Amino acid sequence: MRDTNRRLMFHGMVLFLLGLLTGFAEQHFANVRMGLAAHLEGLMNGIFLVALGGIWTYVRLSTTATAIAFWTVLYGTYLNWLMTVLAAIFGTAALSPITGAGHSGQPWQETFVTVGFMSVGVAIVIASVMIIWGLRKEVPR
Repeated sequence: MRDTNRRLMFHGMVLFLLGLLTGFAEQHFANVRMGLAAHLEGLMNGIFLVALGGIWTYVRLSTTATAIAFWTVLYGTYLNWLMTVLAAIFGTAALSPITGAGHSGQPWQETFVTVGFMSVGVAIVIASVMIIWGLRKEVPR
């Protein structure tokens, strides 16, 4: 996976831009607070990917583990933004008691957003553990 750090930074900037654009639309969502959260998720996840791209050359994993970490972190960051946007559009309160206060979507919408957020949580934890493992102090040979 050549130039993976550059690809992470590219995706970080794309996600950052999506967060900025989401900020322009946040007043039009069914749940404005969740719209603000979606705006911030895009910005923060974008910054995270840019920072990760900056340290990626120090991550030491096998080829397979590197690919898994890369795709898992992209899945988690993009889906986090997307699920938050959908929650804002649907007006759901799934897994977000503060930003979802006073809102609720259709049962299928609540379920869809809950499953999406849960998969994001699992993906980001897996990616984080793998990256931390790849950044551990190298064992002398």
